[in-house]
Amino acid sequence: MARRKKKTKTSGDYKEYLLESLDDPEEIAAYINAALEEDDDPGALLLALRHVVEAQNVSNLAKKAGLNRVTLYRILSEDGNPRLDSLATLLEAMGLKLKVEQKLAG
Repeated sequence: MARRKKKTKTSGDYKEYLLESLDDPEEIAAYINAALEEDDDPGALLLALRHVVEAQNVSNLAKKAGLNRVTLYRILSEDGNPRLDSLATLLEAMGLKLKVEQKLAG
């Protein structure tokens, strides 16, 4: 008798779950803030923003932000380096804003 393999969660399952959870503004803000706290990974913010944009529909979000899709993809690419005004505009389209807090000594 042949054994059946147990189904395990894959990274695809996780990404699907993640993208589904990123339809709530509070979840989006928490996810982006967690990425910002990754001191050793400056690319974490761009990755988080890419996930949010993907979850929110790239075309719709680009239109809300007044950017074209290609520009949005370019600024959020692995080599992207979005300008502050582009980042603020994108966050505004997501219903979010930038905030600066004092870093706690530790």
